[in-house]
Amino acid sequence: MTADTVGGVWTYALELCQALAVEGVRVELATLGAPLSSAQWEEARAVPGLSLHESSYQLEWMEEPWEDVRASGEWLLGLEARLAPDIIHLNGYCHGALPWRAPVLMVAHSCVLSWWEAVKGEPAPGRYTRYAQEVARGLRAAARVVAPSEAMLAAAERHYGPLRSTRVIPNARRAESFPPGPKEPFVLAVGRLWDEAKNLAALEAVAPRLPFPVRVAGETQHPGGGSDARARQVQPLGRLTSEELAAWMARAAIYALPARYEPFGLSVLEAALAGCALVLGDIPSLREVWGDAALFVHPDDGEGLAEALQGLMANPAEREHLAARARARALTFTPRRMAEAYLELYARVQPALRAS
Repeated sequence: MTADTVGGVWTYALELCQALAVEGVRVELATLGAPLSSAQWEEARAVPGLSLHESSYQLEWMEEPWEDVRASGEWLLGLEARLAPDIIHLNGYCHGALPWRAPVLMVAHSCVLSWWEAVKGEPAPGRYTRYAQEVARGLRAAARVVAPSEAMLAAAERHYGPLRSTRVIPNARRAESFPPGPKEPFVLAVGRLWDEAKNLAALEAVAPRLPFPVRVAGETQHPGGGSDARARQVQPLGRLTSEELAAWMARAAIYALPARYEPFGLSVLEAALAGCALVLGDIPSLREVWGDAALFVHPDDGEGLAEALQGLMANPAEREHLAARARARALTFTPRRMAEAYLELYARVQPALRAS
C-alpha cells in the first residue's frame, strides 16, 4: 500500500491497516511526500504487523514532480519484487500505469482538477495538462478504482474519462478514539486558515459577530509566509496530536467546516463521533455523507453561516438533537465495515485470495 504523509491519506491508511490487521492481513506501507514525524512513527508502531518503507519523493500534485514520480516508481517496483505482495493498493494515481506483477486497486481520494474546479470556479490551468494525462493513464490501468464518496467518483470520471470498474467505500474512524464529553459553548474547526478548500476564512470573517469563541486547530504558519492568513478573530490552537484534537472535539458544542471542496471529510467524522453538532459547506459530497444529520450553508453565505452558528448555540435542545443524529450516522462508518469492503475487492481482483 502507498500513502503520502502530508494529508488525510495517512490517517485513512493507518485506520485501514489497523482494521485489516484484525482480519489477519499484513500490510507493507510505502510512504511518499515527506519523512515521517515522530508522532507518525508512534502511530504506525501501534498497528500490529505493519511494516513501513519510508521515502521523501515528491507527490504527483507538487510543483514539477516528474523526475521524483519516475524515481519513486522504480523504488516501488523494487519493493514489489522483494516483498511479493498479493495486491497493490495505491492511494495515488500516476503509479497505476507501472508494470506491476500483482493486480492494482487504486483509491481516488481527491485530485487537482476537481479541487481547482470547486475552489477556483474554473478549469485547472494548462500547467496541469501533464498531471491530467498521467492521472488518466494511472486510473485506466487499475483493475479497480475506489472513491470515498459518489461525488468524488463522479468527479474522477468527469475529469479523466469513464473508468472500467468502480466502487464507493466510505472512510472510517474508530469511535473509541473520539468519545463525547461535556459540551462547552464554542465552535471548533480543523484546518489551515489559508486553505481555500476548507474555507476557514469564512469563520474568521464571521467570528467577531458571534458571542462565543471560534477555535481552529491546525498549522498557524503559512509555508509561503503569507500574513493575510494569520488568525485575528478566531483562536488558533496550533497543530495538535490526535489525542489533543480528540479532547477538544469532546468539549466543542459545534464543529464547523464551511468547505468548498471536501471529498469525504475525516475531521467531520471525528467531530460527529465526539458528539458535536455539524455546520458544513453545502457541497454534494458533504450532503451525501451527512444527509439530515448536519446544517448546510453555502460556502459564500457569511450571513447564513453566522445565523446557523448563533441559532444552534442559542437552542441547546436543537443542537443536541442534531449532534445525536450526526453521531448515530458517524457510528455507521466503522473500520470493520471499511476493511470488509476492501477485502471483498481484494479477492475480486486477486483470485488467489478467494480460497485463503
